[in-house]
Amino acid sequence: MRRGQRIVVIMPAYNAAETLEQTYRDIPDGWADDVIVVDDCSADHTAEVAKRLGLHVIVHSKNKGYGGNQKTCYRAALERGADIVVMLHPDYQYDPKRIPSLVTPILDGAADMVLGSRLADGQAVRNGMPLYKYLANRVLTIVENAAFGTHFTELHTGMRAYRREVLETLPLEANSDDFVFDSQVIAQAHHFGFRLAEISVSARYTAEVSSIGFARSVVYGMGTLATVARYLLHRCGIRRSAIFTAPAPTATPLPAQAGGSRVA
Repeated sequence: MRRGQRIVVIMPAYNAAETLEQTYRDIPDGWADDVIVVDDCSADHTAEVAKRLGLHVIVHSKNKGYGGNQKTCYRAALERGADIVVMLHPDYQYDPKRIPSLVTPILDGAADMVLGSRLADGQAVRNGMPLYKYLANRVLTIVENAAFGTHFTELHTGMRAYRREVLETLPLEANSDDFVFDSQVIAQAHHFGFRLAEISVSARYTAEVSSIGFARSVVYGMGTLATVARYLLHRCGIRRSAIFTAPAPTATPLPAQAGGSRVA
């Protein structure tokens, strides 16, 4: 049951022309009142594909990075009246058909933020996740669980759902514009007392799936550990951090936009 909640799906996109349409087509009917694609200065035809599908399209004039892309996505979703925001990567790695299960805990009032875990079913490596990424994911998640006092199977997923109030509260503009943005959001949500939950999602690993290389993965891992350290230092009152301090900075204006929206 939707209960009158407006669900907005955001897609932070970069060179996703080959997979965007399939990702969009697999969103279950009735579970997306609006779909927003933010094209982070792609070198392919991502924006053109999104416009052809009738989605709401925002195009960055220069590459702002994965985190910078998400900031634009969330500002746009809130401005367009979202009650629940679903982040779905347009590379077709995560199964869009899991959106109803992802948002149901929020609709039921049981959670404020829901993570789609690729590791919950124990099949990630068999499904194609590189072993080094699986091991790094598990180690980082164990460290984060210990710091936050939680018991999640994965805290590094790119499929998430948020209640509107989460995005209005977290100082997202203070976060990194790089991949560590995702880890910072998890730490912020826990710090500000929001209820987190997870569901199991399957994931695909093909040539078209966006993935950061080993070197970038190392940088991401170090950034995640640094985020945990900042969280602990802030919580202990040793060193305050802007990413854990409200109110959020004033959002910057959205880039020029084009296209329409999808009404489920």
